[in-house]
Amino acid sequence: MAQTTWEKVNQPQAAQPQRGNERIKFLIGGLLILGAVVYLIISNTLAGVQYYMTVDELLANPANVGRNVRLSGAVIGDLIQYDSENLIIDFTISNIPAEFDNLAFALHQSVNDPNATRLPVHIENEVMPDLLQHEAQAILEGSLGEDGVFYATNLLLKCPTRFEEAGPNQNIAQPSA
Repeated sequence: MAQTTWEKVNQPQAAQPQRGNERIKFLIGGLLILGAVVYLIISNTLAGVQYYMTVDELLANPANVGRNVRLSGAVIGDLIQYDSENLIIDFTISNIPAEFDNLAFALHQSVNDPNATRLPVHIENEVMPDLLQHEAQAILEGSLGEDGVFYATNLLLKCPTRFEEAGPNQNIAQPSA
């Protein structure tokens, strides 16, 4: 009977990637991902540093026309117009200083100062909010039109005279009905 033996012939191995090259590629890929994450964090942090602009800051830079911004101002109550059929609100805000100690006082001063910068606001598809009243702080998102009107897409309101902070052994005053 014939006997067969199997012998493994040594063949030249195909060029295998070196482990060092794999590690370098992995390290470079990891650094690129880390760099992208750091960039996104820094750019979003810097973009959100300023919560809102004042009316004076908005109007001081012509590059702001047409640009989406967040804006703050004091509502002038006598100039509020509301179209309930079309859900359109038109009102005017005045400039509030960027730095103040007492918000209620800053709003009062702003609205009653005839030299304060004023800006007409137009917002559509919005039901008239209860807090849209004289001396309320309006925080608006939208853009300044070339016609000098701020076209708002979002409206937030603060009314410091309605919400007063109570001291340590005091009850918060309830509005009378």
